[in-house]
Amino acid sequence: MTGFAFYYIEANIVCIIVFAILLVHNHFSIDRQERQIKFDHALVAFMLYFVSDCFWAAIATGMLPRTRFAVVSNTFLLYLFMSLIIYAWLQFVLAFEQAPHRNRPINQFAVAFPFFVATIVLSLHYIIAPYSLIDRDLNILPAFSVYLVAVPYIYMAAILFYTIREAKRTENPAAKRKHLFVGFFPLMTIVGGLIEMLFLPEVPIFCNASMVLMLVFYIQSLQAQVSLDPLTGLNNRGQLERYCSQRGNLLMPDRKTFAVMMDIDRFKSINDTYGHAEGDRALVQVSGALKAAMGHRSMPSFLCRYGGDEFIMIVHPASADEVEALIRDIRAEVKSRSTEHPLSISAGYDELRGAEDSIEACIERADKKLYQDKKAGRKIRSA
Repeated sequence: MTGFAFYYIEANIVCIIVFAILLVHNHFSIDRQERQIKFDHALVAFMLYFVSDCFWAAIATGMLPRTRFAVVSNTFLLYLFMSLIIYAWLQFVLAFEQAPHRNRPINQFAVAFPFFVATIVLSLHYIIAPYSLIDRDLNILPAFSVYLVAVPYIYMAAILFYTIREAKRTENPAAKRKHLFVGFFPLMTIVGGLIEMLFLPEVPIFCNASMVLMLVFYIQSLQAQVSLDPLTGLNNRGQLERYCSQRGNLLMPDRKTFAVMMDIDRFKSINDTYGHAEGDRALVQVSGALKAAMGHRSMPSFLCRYGGDEFIMIVHPASADEVEALIRDIRAEVKSRSTEHPLSISAGYDELRGAEDSIEACIERADKKLYQDKKAGRKIRSA
């Protein structure tokens, strides 16, 4: 075995070990969210591919017998696991982006359709015309390489289309960057795999790029577990404290700072009448409305679940009129997302009054105005 082959197999084994450590750590996590489970599926697909790739390197260098069965079966497994990687990654992206209706059976079928079609076609190709994929000397032909990259490129195009579309839909710079990062950062792995396949087959570029990709998103996942509310996906109260502790986040040049407090009207009655599962669904619907309304605006902002059915925003508009317009947009979004029963919110806001004021006092004033708004709403509904 050449030095390059040894290095190639060693790199794959290192990737398998690292991914196994991540998988075990995730498996024993107390709070396993949907995107964490999808991330685990991608880890398993990567590990299966790297195991198969180790066997292929051993076959190609003569460590294992180069028989027709070994070549055909291993190349088919390479295709299968490569397709599973990108399929699992697409599922992870949809969960990461909180794509609506992603778990509907028809949408699940649409996502899996290219993989199933390509697998059936490749199987028939092996049966009908095997020598157009692998010649009689057991060398891989370009036709097989087409299969190896076809499904990944279809899925990658779908990921880019979705994330670019979502980035165009939002005017919030932070949300725009998040969408584009999720869409474009994995291209590093795809490009690395293509370079390895075409120019440097003995160098484990794909393996190393994959490890960087998964470690980056794993670190992001750990940060999310610390800073995000697991039910709604919004920032949690600890993250609010960290945000407000940076004075530069609160006093921005040429912009005002407002604290906006909101809660769900009649939330206790939703829990008592329909059960806590429906209460959780209401929280998710309202948080989705908050994110959608804020995503349509370019002003700097911070959103978190404050506790129970309370939410807080720290926004930095040019004028108070923008805050009023934002609250109107939120009310409209909440109303449009109501399903089993009508949902509405009460809201109160107050401005941070310069460097001598504190954000805690500002939030307290906004909270009092929230309850004034709630009382006024009750009087209107009872009239």
